[in-house]
Amino acid sequence: MIRITELRLPIHHAPEELEAAILKRLNIPAKDLIQFTIFKRSHDARKNTALSLIYTIDLSAKNEEQLLKTHGHDQHVRVAPDTSYHFLAKAPEHLPSRPVVIGFGPCGIFAALLLAQMGFKPIVLERGKQVRERTQDTWGLWRKNKLNTESNVQFGEGGAGTFSDGKLYSQIKDPKFYGRKVIHEFIKAGAPEEIAYVAKPHIGTFRLVGVVEKMRQEIIELGGEIRFQQKVTGFDIDNGQIKSVQLESGETIVADQVILALGHSSRDTFQALHHAGVYLEAKPFSVGFRIEHPQSLIDKARLGPHAGNPIIGAADYKLVHHAKNGRAVYSFCMCPGGTVVAATSEENRVVTNGMSQYSRNERNANAGIVVNVDPEDYGGGPDNPLAGIDFQRKLESHAFELGGRNYEAPGQLVGDFIAGTPSTEFGTVMPSYKPGVHLTDLATALPDYAIEAMREALPAFEKQIPGFSMHDAVLTGVETRTSSPLRITRGNDFQSLNVKGLYPAGEGAGYAGGILSAGVDGIKVAEAVALAILQKTSK
Repeated sequence: MIRITELRLPIHHAPEELEAAILKRLNIPAKDLIQFTIFKRSHDARKNTALSLIYTIDLSAKNEEQLLKTHGHDQHVRVAPDTSYHFLAKAPEHLPSRPVVIGFGPCGIFAALLLAQMGFKPIVLERGKQVRERTQDTWGLWRKNKLNTESNVQFGEGGAGTFSDGKLYSQIKDPKFYGRKVIHEFIKAGAPEEIAYVAKPHIGTFRLVGVVEKMRQEIIELGGEIRFQQKVTGFDIDNGQIKSVQLESGETIVADQVILALGHSSRDTFQALHHAGVYLEAKPFSVGFRIEHPQSLIDKARLGPHAGNPIIGAADYKLVHHAKNGRAVYSFCMCPGGTVVAATSEENRVVTNGMSQYSRNERNANAGIVVNVDPEDYGGGPDNPLAGIDFQRKLESHAFELGGRNYEAPGQLVGDFIAGTPSTEFGTVMPSYKPGVHLTDLATALPDYAIEAMREALPAFEKQIPGFSMHDAVLTGVETRTSSPLRITRGNDFQSLNVKGLYPAGEGAGYAGGILSAGVDGIKVAEAVALAILQKTSK
């Protein structure tokens, strides 16, 4: 296989022009081109008046070895890497024990799927409900102000990623192309095929529901067991080795290989791990608000005359500002054409997040505008690894008070926030958060250093996106669950530093951020578990 990179074509090119461009680049006749696939397609918007599509192509052709020699001077014509997935292990005929996976978000799904595909028949314990029941419970908060603490945006089949934009891009290093395995499995389960090659793939919430269900069914068909509404409340550790896990129901499940695929909001499970003596450490994360603008404003600023082009879709952005007080302010989880959603998992607290459907055709763009916080800010240290949770809860409880104590979120117009004036009525931007937004003064919603840094950053972002600090844009608080406030530290063997057989994984353990990286981490940990089981059986 040969890979061609940096193949540029006008954005409105005809389909046949792509093959013509490949033939021209290689200087071969059509009969010598056997087949080709698009590995990646992106667009260059730096000069939005002359927008172009940029392709990476993998192809088969006659006389490939000679072609590579002929084009040896061209850095954009090279041997295509092998991006296919190769299983590292196969389960023995008689399993000594079945691995347990705690959590069925992106990390847990891929850990269980890989173990099942290798024949290890995992047992999955998920505290929440199946995805369709969970969706109904989530709508209960959004429409009726009624929270189910075990079935919501954070807990249930699919994890927090189900109620997001379904973004499938990441900046992780992936030399073994595990990300391609994640993408392939999503497509096999019904995700659009374009996620294999577009530069910033996404699935969207409603499509993710069906995809997750099909992946669950494959795990079951391969011998896995998935048990919903099974909350883990305790861990039996003997002489540094995990022996079993206890469920809220009173049942004990014996297991010497346990994957902790927890979400970043599994606060009670973190406490149970701490109580059992598992090594945890506080880590940095970020807090802030959601900001909403008209999507048309973002499209015009980013794409100019190409705004609204269906090939490109709704425009996104990524912003960062280093404030004078030493804080970094940056955009987080930007959702084009989406909505701000209620994402709390605990009573009498308010948490915001962002979500988009596949179409990304809602009126507003939204993103988190967040500020970094460190363990020193919230009193986290070796003796208090759970301090970040207390810090989050304090902000979320205060947001509940500011919003009117009914799960409405506190909000403020950007212009008023910068000026330090409480807002009393909305302007041209109507917020999308349900159950609703209560206008107030957000100055007390975050620590002073965060408010100061954000007031400096918003006008600075205006220089990159004209209109970003428009008076009528809406801030909604609070965004506190950007990432896990702690890390369940592991070694090079993917096991806990002080408990053998316990495998911290994914976002809740502090080793991922987003669907793709969580899925990749699930694959890595599943491989480690499979190899450990084989090593035991070979003794």
